[in-house]
Amino acid sequence: MLNNYNFIDRIRLPFRKEKELYSSLYKILGFYPRNIQLYKQALLHKSLRRRNEKGRPLNNERLEFLGDAILDAVVGDIVFRHFEGKREGFLTNTRSKLVQRETLGRLAKEMGITRLITTSDRSTVHNSYMGGNAFEALVGAIYLDRGYEACMRFMQKRILNQIINIDKVAYKEVNFKSKLLEWSQKNRVRLEFKQVEQTKDENSSPVFVYQVILEGVEGCAGKGYSKKESQQNACKDTLQRLRREPQFIDSVFAAKTERTKMEEEPILSVPDPEADQRDFIVEQPQTTERDFPRPQKSQQKNVSDNDNQSADRHDMDFSLDDITATPRAKSREEIIAEAEEAAFAE
Repeated sequence: MLNNYNFIDRIRLPFRKEKELYSSLYKILGFYPRNIQLYKQALLHKSLRRRNEKGRPLNNERLEFLGDAILDAVVGDIVFRHFEGKREGFLTNTRSKLVQRETLGRLAKEMGITRLITTSDRSTVHNSYMGGNAFEALVGAIYLDRGYEACMRFMQKRILNQIINIDKVAYKEVNFKSKLLEWSQKNRVRLEFKQVEQTKDENSSPVFVYQVILEGVEGCAGKGYSKKESQQNACKDTLQRLRREPQFIDSVFAAKTERTKMEEEPILSVPDPEADQRDFIVEQPQTTERDFPRPQKSQQKNVSDNDNQSADRHDMDFSLDDITATPRAKSREEIIAEAEEAAFAE
C-alpha cells in the first residue's frame, strides 16, 4: 500500500504547477486528492467567466452550495456530540458561529486557501467572502471525492483539533445588539425594537419574538426564550441583511433622508410669545414732572376740592354710553391738555 508521500511521486504530472497544487492541498487537507479537477474547480472564482465544453459556467459556486449544506450537517453533528445535554438554541448558536462567513474567511486565510484561489485580474481580491466561499467549495469537493466521513475527519481533526477551540467559540458572547446600536449611532439611524409576539412552548416556557425597526423600515425578527435573546437574534439577522442586501440598506437611508428633511424644513413665521399679552394693553406715552407744572400753594386746596366735586359729578352722570367696544387711545396732546385743565381748575 502506497503512503501519501509515495503516491505523489508515482503520479504522472505534466506540469510542475500541478504538482505544487497537490502538495499545497495535502498541507491544507491532510490527504492527497483523488480527483484533482474537483479541487481545481473549488478554487475557481466566478470572475474568470470560464465555461465547460457544454457552455455552462465553470466556477466554484455549485460546489460552494454543496459544501455549505455538508458543513451544516458535519458541524451540527460535531456540536451535538461535543455538548451533551445542551439546549437546541445553544447548539444552533454555536454551529452558526463556526460556519459563518467571517469564521470561514479567517480559516481560509490561516490555512493558505486564499492564495490558491484563481481570479480575474479585474476581480476584487479584497472581497471578504471570497475565502469563505472557497472553503465551502473545498468541503463540497472533499464530499464528492471521498465522501461524508472524509469531511467529518477534515473538520474534526484538521479544523477543530488544530485551529479552532470549539469551547471558546461556543461560550464567547457576541453582542449583536451592541454592534447594531453602534452602527445606528454612527450613521444617525433611528433604531427601535417592536415586540411581535409572546407565546409559550410545549413546556410552558415563555417565547418572545422581537423585530428590529430602522427608520420605520422593518428589519428581521428574532425568537428567543427571553427578550434579550430574541432581540440578539433579531439584531444578528438584521446585521447580516444589511451586509448582504443593498436594497435594504438603501431603503433605510432613504427613510432617514425623508425624516431629516422634514425635521430641518425652515419655519417662515416665528410666533411671538408676548403677542397675546400685548393685544389688550394700550400703550401710553411716558410723562415726566416737566409735563405737569406744580400748582401754587394757594391753588392746591382748590384742586383737591375740585377733584372731589368732579368725582361726585361723574358718579351721578354715569352712563353706559361712555363705554365703547374698542376704547380709542388718547394722543399725547390730549393727555397733557386734560392734565393742565385738572391742575388749574378753579
